[in-house]
Amino acid sequence: MRRLLPTPSEAPLRVALYTRVSSHDQQTLPLQLDALRDYAARRGWIIAQEVSEVGSSALKRPQREALLLAARRREVDGILVWRLDRWGRSVADLVNSLAELEAVGVAFVSITEALDLTTPAGRAMATMVAVFAQFEREILKERVKAGIAQARAKGKHLGRPTTAGRRAQEVRALHAAGVSQAQIARQLGISRTSVGRLLRLLTDPAPPDPAPRTSDDAPQRKPCANRA
Repeated sequence: MRRLLPTPSEAPLRVALYTRVSSHDQQTLPLQLDALRDYAARRGWIIAQEVSEVGSSALKRPQREALLLAARRREVDGILVWRLDRWGRSVADLVNSLAELEAVGVAFVSITEALDLTTPAGRAMATMVAVFAQFEREILKERVKAGIAQARAKGKHLGRPTTAGRRAQEVRALHAAGVSQAQIARQLGISRTSVGRLLRLLTDPAPPDPAPRTSDDAPQRKPCANRA
């Protein structure tokens, strides 16, 4: 395991402060920043970056990704957040990102939960979070299996949806009953293009197979005249 804290003879940690707020909850941003600045000052750490994310979705957080890139490059020695849900998208994402930071020797502190990976107690807590994340994945897997089994028991179709080609007979019957192509498409849940293509295949007769050639059909070779 890499050492996350410098020795007393070394320079203090250079840390980045990361804050995130929703678009309608931006009034908590100064609160987060003030708490993080105060914590860094009490620890004697140098604030190298202040990164704020506003209105980012759960899947796309470009500022966080840029901060992780800076951590990989060791442009910062630690990352401070106000609360764990400000950093992690999910429990699994939290565990993966903390493991990545530890692998590159970058500290992580969440001041609300007192999760401090610069201390043995904090690293032990992170291990417990990883255990719960694995438990969450196993529970989700079991729920998916149970849902599939229940759907099959009720006769529901699982897998890819039925292709338009398998509805050819239904298309023919509806068309023969005078139903328009648009109505057929809506009723069967397929595109109008597929309905038109099926109707063309059903109404246009296939070209007849070419008759096999016989010996009588073969071109007759003229006999060569004997050379003198």
